Order: sequence, then C-alpha cells, then structure tokens
Amino acid sequence: MSLLDAGRSMHDVWRHLVKRWCLVGFLALAVTSCQTNSGSEAELELASASSAAPASESSATPSSEATEAQYFIEFRSRYALSYGHSFVIFGRTDSAGNMIDPEVAGLHPASDSSVPYILGHLVPVPAETGWSDGDLDDRYMSANWRIPLDKDEYQKVVADIRELQNSSRTWHAALYNCNAFVAEIARSMGYKTPFIWLKPRVFITKLREMNGGPDAIGVTRPAA
Repeated sequence: MSLLDAGRSMHDVWRHLVKRWCLVGFLALAVTSCQTNSGSEAELELASASSAAPASESSATPSSEATEAQYFIEFRSRYALSYGHSFVIFGRTDSAGNMIDPEVAGLHPASDSSVPYILGHLVPVPAETGWSDGDLDDRYMSANWRIPLDKDEYQKVVADIRELQNSSRTWHAALYNCNAFVAEIARSMGYKTPFIWLKPRVFITKLREMNGGPDAIGVTRPAA
C-alpha cells in the first residue's frame, strides 16, 4: 500500500468515527431533550401566562424576611434549546428584594458551538463556570428558589462557590452536569439534593421542595 493509499484509509476511518460520534450525540440529545424551541415566542408566552409580572415571582412578592435581607443566593433553572440549564445567582438585594449587581455561577461547555455540547454526552469536555446567555433574563426562568442570607452566611457561600469554580474544569451530560455543580453548592449549605439526571426545571423544583418548607421563596413555571 502506498503512503497516499494509507493516508486515504486513515482519513476514511477518522471520518467514519466522527460521523458515529455525532450520530450518538444527536440521539442522546433527542432522547433527553425537553425544550425544542427555547427562547421562542411560544416559550415566552408560556412564561408570561404563568406570571403577571415580567420579573420572577420571588422578586415581585418577597416575604418580610426577603425584603430586609441584604444578601441572597438563588438556585435557578431556565429554558434552553435542549433540556434546560441550572445555575445559581448570588449577591445583594435592595429594600424591595430586587437584585443589585448579581453574579452567576453555573457549569456549561466552554464554547458557543453545539459541537462540544454534543461530544459532552460521550466524553468530558472543557467547561466554564460563570454566566451563560439568558441566565439573568426572567422571561427564560423555568424554576427558582431564593434564600436570604446574612453577611457571614453569604461570605461562606461565596467562598465555597469560588473554590468549586476553580476545581470544576469539565462538563459531561451524565457524569458531571449543571445539576451536579448546583448540587455541590446546595450540599455545602447543608441541603439535601435531588438526582442529577433530572431536567433542570424539575431538579430546582425538587431542591426547593426538599429543603425550603412551606414558606420557600420561589416558583415553577410550565414545561415548554
């Protein structure tokens, strides 16, 4: 076999493997997908129908405890092109419970391309642990749970989040996904956590129900 023939043979094998990986990734995406039009007009209408106010219900009708709290952490999920995304928002609130310069921490593939996301259903891919598009837009919120904190509690939570961000380098759809990242933050605060394979909207809802009690600040919006 000539070098040219060998090169062509290796190219054909590599092309076959890539096609197979992408097919498996797309099949996994189709099986697990919950939202197919996230960010579409249909979803925005659905979110609007569940709430009269454009902001999250936790901000619109806070309890007296939340109104007086200067610091908070909010466990949140949002609609997305696939099955959604879970993350935390943290920072300070004003006297009405509105967020002031909030920060976001959440695990997701370190790319705007869909390719790492698809490959991440097969092998771990490089990850980022900060803000992603739509996280702070209340129109895309599918569920949340806001917890008022005092200064000491807040500083401990932020320190734990920073440490977790520094150590979380990869994302995998089944082994270490956005729910797993959020679960580590919740456990550092002493909370029980649901199974990480749940869709983010269900994961955040169950997290609130397991730990928040009857006066928990948060909502769950309809599945799109």
